[in-house]
Amino acid sequence: MNWRMPAETAPQDRIWMAFPREGLTLGDTDALREEGYAAWTAAALAIAEFEPVTMVVDPTEVTRARRMLGSGIDLLEAPLDEFWMRDMGPTFVLDEDRPGVLGAVDWIFNGWGARPWARWHDSFAIAGIVAEAAGAEPISSMLVNEGGGIHVDGEGTVLLTETVQLDPARNPYADRARVESEMARTLGATTAIWLPRGLTRDYEEFGTNGHVDIVAAFPAPGRVLLHTQADRQHPDHAVTRELREHLAASADAAGRRLEVIDLPAPATLRDSEGFVDWSYVNHLVVNDGVIACGFGEPDADARARDILADVYPGRRVVTVDARPIFDRGGGIHCITQQQPTVLQPTVPQPVVSGAS
Repeated sequence: MNWRMPAETAPQDRIWMAFPREGLTLGDTDALREEGYAAWTAAALAIAEFEPVTMVVDPTEVTRARRMLGSGIDLLEAPLDEFWMRDMGPTFVLDEDRPGVLGAVDWIFNGWGARPWARWHDSFAIAGIVAEAAGAEPISSMLVNEGGGIHVDGEGTVLLTETVQLDPARNPYADRARVESEMARTLGATTAIWLPRGLTRDYEEFGTNGHVDIVAAFPAPGRVLLHTQADRQHPDHAVTRELREHLAASADAAGRRLEVIDLPAPATLRDSEGFVDWSYVNHLVVNDGVIACGFGEPDADARARDILADVYPGRRVVTVDARPIFDRGGGIHCITQQQPTVLQPTVPQPVVSGAS
């Protein structure tokens, strides 16, 4: 077996999501709950314009999900407690030695480091349920990890964060070498670029302790998009300057020095909870398109669309208001997981002899 996680720009068969259910994450008022349902629905419908979407739905939410999503979204009923598919779901990979074989890495999910508010009794099983439904070969891992904590270029490079994979609340006995070995075994990543940290808000009570998918992403091998905070009043101004220097000095699996492309943050600095972590880096690449986070700032949203259109040539960029998703702890990339198209076996062609 020679597993490899393709780049997110590779052809995809579908996107997997999970529909919200009542609880702490969704909100404690009718208005907040409706806002959450609507945000997840808007993202799913935008994605469905490009490729199929399967939504995992808790039994308590099936009626609502069918009403809101309509007939264009496939539903899979399974118990849920959280609904961040990127983190609790499988990471899909392909076997380069066996064309046509899809694999699904089942990381251990423990609620982002056993956060006191997190619930993962049901979420723990979702990766296996999704893998079976997708017809994927399960790949068990003893590493506590989430899909939002990794990003690959498809050619052997993976972005990681020291405060995620080496988090004592996740992997108390892990070191860099053990994590890197597991990334090579499960994702085919032979070169790890370790970021020292993530964005400021991600270290607060409801954060992930530094997920990379809100900070940096590979639009193509050798190039990396970086969330950039230009306003010195925001603590992420210093953070993203440090990360830029770090990435610019890094080399990928092919030995290329990375080209860092700034993706500026919107102008809003704070919400009712403090400094925001609104990031356009947390986008989803789909077949022929990009689903971008929007933050209600026409100029900043348009600037982000232009940058994304430039680094993903030939793809249509669609903006979905992601503020309700960020209010609950993540973005569009966090609530989705792509299933890549499997490599098709090459069928030998018969040799036809010429006439004598």
